[in-house]
Amino acid sequence: MSETVAVIPARGGSKGIERKNLRRVGGIPLVARAILAAQRCTEIDRVVVSTDNDEIADVAREWGADVVMRSADIAGDEASSESALLHALAELEARGIGVQILAFLQATSPFIDSTSLAEAVRVVSSRRRDVAFSAVESFAFMWHRGDGGCAVALGHDVDSRPRRQDREPHYRETGAFYVMRARAFVAVGHRFYGSIGIIEVPEQTAIEIDTLAELEMACLLAARIDANEPMDVDAVATDFDGVHTDDTVVVNDRGEESVRVSRSDGMGVALLRRANVPMVILSTEKNPVVSARAAKLNIDVRQALDDKAAALRSWAESTGVALSRVAYLGNDVNDLGCLEIVGWPVAVRDAHPAVLAAARVTLASTGGSGAVRELADLTLSGREASASIHSERSTS
Repeated sequence: MSETVAVIPARGGSKGIERKNLRRVGGIPLVARAILAAQRCTEIDRVVVSTDNDEIADVAREWGADVVMRSADIAGDEASSESALLHALAELEARGIGVQILAFLQATSPFIDSTSLAEAVRVVSSRRRDVAFSAVESFAFMWHRGDGGCAVALGHDVDSRPRRQDREPHYRETGAFYVMRARAFVAVGHRFYGSIGIIEVPEQTAIEIDTLAELEMACLLAARIDANEPMDVDAVATDFDGVHTDDTVVVNDRGEESVRVSRSDGMGVALLRRANVPMVILSTEKNPVVSARAAKLNIDVRQALDDKAAALRSWAESTGVALSRVAYLGNDVNDLGCLEIVGWPVAVRDAHPAVLAAARVTLASTGGSGAVRELADLTLSGREASASIHSERSTS
């Protein structure tokens, strides 16, 4: 049976930004954001990442995409996206996968609108258009440099400056997605042919990342655009100091330490255990206080860790949970390694600025004041929302 397949070209090299397709926006690698957008699209049957890079391939598989490896000759700076798409289609055909509709997504567009993508697929599959692409309307007056650097009007009359409401808009490609019938694309070898349709997407989603300034802008926008996304995870890991505690220690005259914790955090952990959500505490130090608290909560704990990220990888593997399905809650720079490998990096409100920048979610609570309970509530409500979405899709 022929499928509607999303192909995401994501090569390892980049002139403007090193390892660009693996850089994180809103706590998620760019290639993973494109995968998620395709997975959320009700019209997409399969998501494929085309890459020449093993690390990108591993991340793509981690986030649930199929992978097509391509050679260096179609992965360099001079190679076209079309060459990667044609190679991917040929490889899928060799695997016995028939592709009817091809959706070409670009990982450098971090905010691909899945609803608009679904509309584009419907427009093409219904044969209303041969090709459909994402665009935003523009009323900008465009210019280019002519002979001697003199400004020359492009597409408008310099003697006429009509008001915005008296003009018809132009449309600017966002680069987010292009949808086409696969056989026709293979025949012509180019993404534009025949009858071409414009799919308008929200202005705020139209950013495309080619420079560090654009990457920084996307990171700022992510907090707003991703704000209402439910936390869909299978396991939870946390730091201890500054997360379960307020990051202060009371030391008595015998050198014994004590910390303050929140009873509501204990209830949050109990709710996670009741829902069969695996949980672990990871701590750099070995401290009897941490052991006692983990025993009280009846959850796993790993201490005296030189490499918390390696410990988290090991725990996730032993638990049978993909890192993309793990939420990690941290507060300080020694948590960055963990935050950079999970699908849901989370920070307490009073976290170090570098941790806040790496987080996909920043909690309203500070460490030791209900942060773990807040994370538990987000996890459980997110699982309910995800189950509801999957139920609706299975019955539609």
